[in-house]
Amino acid sequence: MAKSHSPRKGSRAYWPKKRAERVYPNVQTYPKVEKAAPLLFAAYKAGMSRAELTDTRKDTITSGQSLVRSVTVLDCPSMIVGGIKLYKKTAYGAKDSGIVWMDKLPKDLYRKTNIPKKTDSKAGIGKNEKNIDKFDEVKLLVFTKPRESGIGKKKPELFEIALGGKDTKEKWEYAKSKIGSEIKINEVLSAGEFVDVIAVTKGKGFQGPVKRFGVKIRPRKHEKKRRHVGNIGAVTPGRVLPGAIAMPGQLGFQTRTEHNKKILKMGEKGGEINPKGGFVNYGLVKGNYIIVAGSVPGPKKRLIMLRKAIRPHKEAHPVDLKKVYLDSQQ
Repeated sequence: MAKSHSPRKGSRAYWPKKRAERVYPNVQTYPKVEKAAPLLFAAYKAGMSRAELTDTRKDTITSGQSLVRSVTVLDCPSMIVGGIKLYKKTAYGAKDSGIVWMDKLPKDLYRKTNIPKKTDSKAGIGKNEKNIDKFDEVKLLVFTKPRESGIGKKKPELFEIALGGKDTKEKWEYAKSKIGSEIKINEVLSAGEFVDVIAVTKGKGFQGPVKRFGVKIRPRKHEKKRRHVGNIGAVTPGRVLPGAIAMPGQLGFQTRTEHNKKILKMGEKGGEINPKGGFVNYGLVKGNYIIVAGSVPGPKKRLIMLRKAIRPHKEAHPVDLKKVYLDSQQ
């Protein structure tokens, strides 16, 4: 009898369940937006709180009533556009065609990566502008300003963000105007908007199948172990099928995306959102911040990517935020 060939059956969910390559994610998928503007912003997770707001939805039992919801506060210091990256499409994917660095790179960026000692943005822009029609994608190379956050660290995060726009020329003109300058949260997002939250989750280390997959603990009278699965496979085929059995291994510290988190409020004065004594294990929010409904992946101090919603809700209900509780969390 000839062997049959077919793809593996069933969903393997997130596989392999291994640690993320770095502590903040590399976002590669973006929505299509015609306006020339950044499609992503990065913020530090300060902590959670409670907020009282009015349910503005029409078809709910609690319509028009006051609700108390859990919210997440994100510290949003501005990002600096350190350079412009140009790409060409090839049969093997997008090919990097070089970087146009800003003038006078800050000293803190040397803590993160090796960068050229002498940079000339005008020369780099003039060199690439003649052949801008040959490029297919323009992205911004940005870095964060952690000294302005409540974390207290010095080394910035360096990553790329995509731009909206009708064509490459429009993206290039916007990138030229922003190189060496700051991008603030209100230039990318607005209150009441839905965003996709992308982050690396809390790391739990090496865990067993009960905690990792929710396997039921076997009764006391069962033979041998109790916190494991009973049978790991059939007689035929004479092997353990990949992804089919709950096994111990790495749990957490994996890149995950949560869609359509609503921005309830944006502000510029962090003092109006800090609880008494500050956020535990974070400190004080000093400047720009946003409040997002619900929870966000990752522990405090982790960098969270806020992307414009790639599949937003059709109906956007107005936000009526009454107050945020500032009780001490100590």
